[in-house]
Amino acid sequence: MQDLKVTLIQSDLHWEDPTANLAMFEEKIWQIGQQTDVIVLPEMFTTGFSMHAHRLAEMMNLRTFKWMRQMADQTGALILGSFIANVHDRHYNRLLWMEPGGNYKTYDKRHLFRMAEENHVYTPGESLLIGHWKGWRICPLICYDLRFPVWSRNRWNASLKKLSYDLLVYVANWPQVRANAWDTLLRARAIENLSYTVGVNRVGIDGNGIEYNGQSSVIGFKGDAIFSVEGAETVKTIELSANALQAYRERFPAYLDADDFSIEMEVEEKDYLHGLS
Repeated sequence: MQDLKVTLIQSDLHWEDPTANLAMFEEKIWQIGQQTDVIVLPEMFTTGFSMHAHRLAEMMNLRTFKWMRQMADQTGALILGSFIANVHDRHYNRLLWMEPGGNYKTYDKRHLFRMAEENHVYTPGESLLIGHWKGWRICPLICYDLRFPVWSRNRWNASLKKLSYDLLVYVANWPQVRANAWDTLLRARAIENLSYTVGVNRVGIDGNGIEYNGQSSVIGFKGDAIFSVEGAETVKTIELSANALQAYRERFPAYLDADDFSIEMEVEEKDYLHGLS
């Protein structure tokens, strides 16, 4: 593992306007002004947190997919962000992991925000994504997933003598009214998983009148805020130390005392999701 440069892009969003948002984020990506390894965009960065999936959803390999591939190729960076995807006539809040050269992975939001009726519009994801990039193992998740620590638990692999991941990333549209929970839970996820944790949120007011204050953050593996910004649109690159992470895990191997467990899904849901694959 070498040190990893991660760029957070905290921005207002044009409500339900993918064309405007893609143009805006392209400009912000060029504002980075230095080499970076990972670029993180907010949740539903092309539309805002909309429940109008029937008219906003995209098929895979179309506009957003091609745009992310172009940005990854031009910057040489891994790009992470979620959009509204249509797969087999089902809608997903889908995070796209896009590498230069077109290699990609997907993660579908597991925990759907029922208070906004997201669970009535979108289909929940089936499994975690842990990808490898520049020697780091990265686990990207989406917004409401932050409240569910079992789903994000960093597991120790005794045979490989490794934890599952080194960096936990949350992309979000997390409202200002619950900003304290956002900050507290990001720190908790970092502490309990002995992992760097990055949260990228939006700012501004969406089409439903909901206000967002950003508070995008990089949290260290001991729960300290390495970087946090509130309110303003921001493009910020932070370098994460691989040596510091490894040294701390060796000095404080709390993961060796973690409880073992498994996650069971409803049989009907597993069968249904298997049929979509």
